[in-house]
Amino acid sequence: MPRIEELEAALRAMTRWRVPGGRGVDWAALEAALGTALPSDFRALAEAYPMLVVDDFLAVSLPRPGHEALWGSARREDEILQDLYEMGDTEGHVPFPRPGGLICWASSYSGDDFYWRTDSADPDAWPVVVRGDNGDWSEFPVGVVEFLAGVYGRTIDVPGMPRDFPGGNPEVLGLSD
Repeated sequence: MPRIEELEAALRAMTRWRVPGGRGVDWAALEAALGTALPSDFRALAEAYPMLVVDDFLAVSLPRPGHEALWGSARREDEILQDLYEMGDTEGHVPFPRPGGLICWASSYSGDDFYWRTDSADPDAWPVVVRGDNGDWSEFPVGVVEFLAGVYGRTIDVPGMPRDFPGGNPEVLGLSD
């Protein structure tokens, strides 16, 4: 499993937002509220960084210490997925907590959503699933850190994304706790 340092090498602008010593997310509270454990690479990313916005396009939703239960509660992306599911527009994907359901971990300002497919008892085996704003679905057999490092290192191409994604020298904004 790739380490955060590999993502930092692909997305150098993010390093200014790294929190020395970690952020102190209460994972037990978050995972109890959500009803499942989360992948270790995501946990490591969330301990090292606040919520990140890349190139004023991609918002990576990382839990805030002291507000862990909110991360697991209903979010706009989860409501949209539920609506799409009820309309039969998810290409067989289902919302969490259904078995194999999707959990959103990022979204774009263009309407793209980034999920895990929770089809394994081992969260580290969950693939990334992307729903583009045009309704295309893509799946990648990697975790969050490897996915982001691949996208920004230009080894993973996400169908349906804007032509200029990712930008040549992405800016990163960290939304502090």
